[in-house]
Formats: sequence, C-alpha cells, structure tokens
Amino acid sequence: MKFRALCLQGFAALTLISAALAATAAPLKTLHVLLTKQESVMDPAVASDIATASINENIFEPMLTYEYLARPLKLKANTLTAMPTISDGGKTYTMHLQHGILFTPDPAFHGQARELIAEDYVYAIKRLYDPGLKSPWLFMFEGKLVGDEKLRADKLPNGKKFDIHTPIAGIQAVDKYTLRIRLNAPDTNFLFILATTASSAVAKEVMETYGNQAGNHPVGTGPFVLSEWQRSFQIVLSKNPQYRTTVFSETAGSDPAAQSVMAGLKGKNLPLVDKVEINIVEENQARVLGFLNRQFDFLEQVPAPLAEMVLKDGKLKPELQQQGIRLNMFPTLQTYYMWMNMEDPVIGGYTPEKIALRRAIALSYNSKEDISLMEKGLAIQAQTPLPPSVLGYDASFVSPVQYDIQLANALLDKFGYQRGADRYRMLPDGKPLQLLMHSEANAAGRLREEVWRKNMDALGIRIQFKADKHSEIIHAARLGKVQMTEADWIADFPDGENFYQLLYGRNIGRANYSRFNLPAFNQLYEQSQTMADSPERRKIYQQMALLLQGYNPWVLRIHPLSADVMQPWLQNYVRHPVNYTNWRYLDIGPDARQNRKK
Repeated sequence: MKFRALCLQGFAALTLISAALAATAAPLKTLHVLLTKQESVMDPAVASDIATASINENIFEPMLTYEYLARPLKLKANTLTAMPTISDGGKTYTMHLQHGILFTPDPAFHGQARELIAEDYVYAIKRLYDPGLKSPWLFMFEGKLVGDEKLRADKLPNGKKFDIHTPIAGIQAVDKYTLRIRLNAPDTNFLFILATTASSAVAKEVMETYGNQAGNHPVGTGPFVLSEWQRSFQIVLSKNPQYRTTVFSETAGSDPAAQSVMAGLKGKNLPLVDKVEINIVEENQARVLGFLNRQFDFLEQVPAPLAEMVLKDGKLKPELQQQGIRLNMFPTLQTYYMWMNMEDPVIGGYTPEKIALRRAIALSYNSKEDISLMEKGLAIQAQTPLPPSVLGYDASFVSPVQYDIQLANALLDKFGYQRGADRYRMLPDGKPLQLLMHSEANAAGRLREEVWRKNMDALGIRIQFKADKHSEIIHAARLGKVQMTEADWIADFPDGENFYQLLYGRNIGRANYSRFNLPAFNQLYEQSQTMADSPERRKIYQQMALLLQGYNPWVLRIHPLSADVMQPWLQNYVRHPVNYTNWRYLDIGPDARQNRKK
C-alpha cells in the first residue's frame, strides 16, 4: 500500500508539471519520435537496450557529455563546473559539481528540494557492483577503482554480502560538491566512461523507496521528465521545469551544415521543445508509413527492406525532395551479429566437434547476399566486432571465416555430424541435431528467421524459432537460457574496448550473452585495457578477432549505413555518433502544426 500511495503521489506531481507547462502563454512544441523496440526498466545501471537508453539519457545525467557538433568528437563538462582535473600520472580524477542542480520532485524526497551532490555519483557508480542488479555496465569500473575488491561479489569473503555503503579509496566524495576517483592504472577511456548514461547520478532516497520497482519510476536531473507512460506503446517526456539554465555555446568546424545548425542554436536555452512524444513502432512498414504520413518528425535508419519507399538509386525520391523532406546518410558505430551460447549442451563448448559445428554455421552465412537482398546495400560486411571510426578499427583486416557452404558441410562430415535417412544431421553420439533460435516477434524477426532457415537447410540442420519480445530475449539471455539469437551493439563510447567487452569472460551474465570465456582472450582483453590506441593495441585486437573467429561464439554480420530522413519543419537535426538522441537540440518550425497529419 505504501508503494501504491507513493506512485499516486508521483503521478500527482507529474500532473502538476504537465499543468504548469500547459499554462504557459506560447503554444507547446511537441517533438514526435519513434523507437523501434520496446522499452525495459528505466534504470541507468540496468538498461542496455537502445530504446531504454535513449529515454534514460534525457532523464538522467552523467558528469560529462559530448559536444553536439564537434567532429572529431569532443567531451565537455555536463553537471561539472569544468572538465576533471587529472593527476598522479593519469590515475586520479577530481571533479567539481555545479551548485544548485536539482532532482525532479518526487515523494521520496518528502516535499523537499533535492540538490545533486557528489555522494550521488559515488552511490550510482557503486550500485553497478550490486550482484542483484547484474549490471551490464560494471565492466567500465570493475578492477579499475582502487580497493573495489571490497564491493566485488567474487572477491568478498565467504558469507559476506555486498554492502553499497562500504567505503573504498577508489571513489570518494571529498566534500558536498567534489568527487575524487582513483584508478589502479591509467585508463585512456575513462573520460568516455564518465560520459555514459550508466554512470549517471541517481538519488539514494528514490532507489531505497521503490526498491526493485525503481526502474519503473525514473527520477533524474536531466532536461526532461517522464510525464506519461503507456508501456510498450507510448511514452511522453516533458521539459523539466527545474532544469538549470543551459545555453548553447558550442562552435562547429568547417562543415557548412554544422555551421548552419550552430547559428540556429547559438545563445538558445536548451531544451527547445516542451514535450517529446515517443511511440514504440516495431514493424518496419508502420515506421515508414508513419513518417510519410507526417506523424513523426524524423525517421532514423530507414528499414532496409523498405528502402525503395524512400530512396531511388541511393538518393531521396524526387517527390519527397519536392515536399522538403531531407536525407542524411550516416555511418553508425554499430555491429550486427548472431551469437551462440557457449554453455549450451548442443551448440556450446570448446572441444573440436563443438567448434566445428559453430564454424560450419558461420560459414553458412552469406553476408554479401544478406547485404544485397535484405539490407538493400545499406551496410558493409563486418570483419571484426569493430565498426569503422571506432578507435582500434583496422580497415586492412579480413576475417578468415567467409561464406563457403561446401567447406561447412565438409567440416560437419569430418567431425561426426552425419546425415540421417531424412538428410538431416545427427549429433556425433547419434542423437538428432536440433537448434532453437530466438527471434523478435515482428515482421523483421520473421524475415531474419527465413535467412537462418535457408542457411541451416543448406547444412542439413533442423532449426526451430521462438518469437518473443526483445526485452524478454535479453532477460533470458542474461540467465543463459537462449541457445542462439541475433543481436546488435552500438558504441557507448568510441573505442574498441566497448565492443570486445561483449566477449570478456567476467561479463557473463551482463553484456556477454554468448557466455564466451576463453582464458587467452581474457588475458588479451585485460592487456589491451592498459593501452591507448596504438599499432601495438591494434595487433592485440587482431589476435582477439582471430580467437573470436577461431572459436565462433559469434557470426559477424554487418555494420549498417543509416539512411535518416527529416520533415521540412524539423530544425537543428544532426546525428551524433555516440549519443543515442539529439532531442534537446531539436526545434519545430511554425509550419509543423498545419502540415502534420493526425
């Protein structure tokens, strides 16, 4: 009953916020956007799916963020007064918070204004160590903070439980507004880590009040506040009336488009819109039709199977150009792959016959055909987990695992996967070989099923599919209950570490869904963490890529090229390589109301 009462109080507070916005003299500006997958829990320590992370980065705030227009990428202070001071040879970071930043009102604060303080970041980062959360983001800090073995479940003495209040030397609030972080060794990516949403501040009172329901009750200091939530359908964010004055003052390089956006933003207070109406649209056709019917202000990553609805010969269709619609082709820092559970009794394991099975599956995948037919040319073949423009990417590296169905079948024959009378293969022990792949319960998922059905038929392998919600697949994968499925990863920070951690043994149960745990790979990953981007580190990454392709926990697929389209009234749109959204910078022109279809 207490929790229900608190929820009712929270909704009452949101209603007051909405009423205050409605009372303003100027008409409200509403940005209409879509997300392609259902949201999960809005807890920055837990959420790793793009949909939820997109929402979270507008509610919660890390200490640092990226400049909107700077290319190459440039970090800037967010809730800090200035960039961190780095000392002790790169092992000590000292941060000073701005005064007067407030969390949005919530019953957990008992009617009191709640200021952001240094201890909130200490609490938020230590929460990542909570074994009950199984945070996929722990890799960013684990083993790096001085003394963090006092928080690590695998290092605690027998019988001792995780205690978030345990002090460690690696992260301390020096005073109310000063935070100090000490590392065991220099980390060239650590500033990037401080700009991730997962390191955002959360309020201890909120987490303790709502417990395991805290992810359903997000309270942050960001530019927007959650005002409506119809799960898996529509989410509305409203401008945070308590958000601090944030005047756009960045500069842009020589790119004319960026300079034009800079001129339109300079001196303006962010965010520019009053509301962001977010619709969950999982079906490809509904996304494109919704945009063409002017229900959405922009559409990122036009679904490749439907690209001809928008593009012709790689350019925007003339009739759309005449309507003032604009096209932007954007190379995302993203990798698509299919992973296989290395702990699964059928497909997992490190013995030669298990490696041969996974290798054959990898050899059955025809990336060139997939890119041509399914992706409509809007992708490049992935040779390693790293997409172009990520630090550590090697354009000269070519995967030794390429499409070869004849070799794939020969491997299966050699290692005892013989065909039965029905031409389907058996396990080496004579039992039927049957695979189960999870897929998303939508049209795109069904198309991907057909790709893998064709691949497995060419090998004589029976395969069944289990369609489910994306969030349910992720949940089951963290528990090791998915045999194989397709996935994708988009950079949280632009360094190869962010991709190779997906295969690091210590991240099993977090972001390492394939549960790959190879000592040789783990050692190389740990060695690479101590190095800056360099030819030496790229050689280590090459060795890691070869181990990946030797044991085949993944089938590497593609790096997509995103075709993004915008309505004529949308202003200040620039796609950022790392941040998931740009909603706080966008504005709506005066012609949107009469042109938008209801």
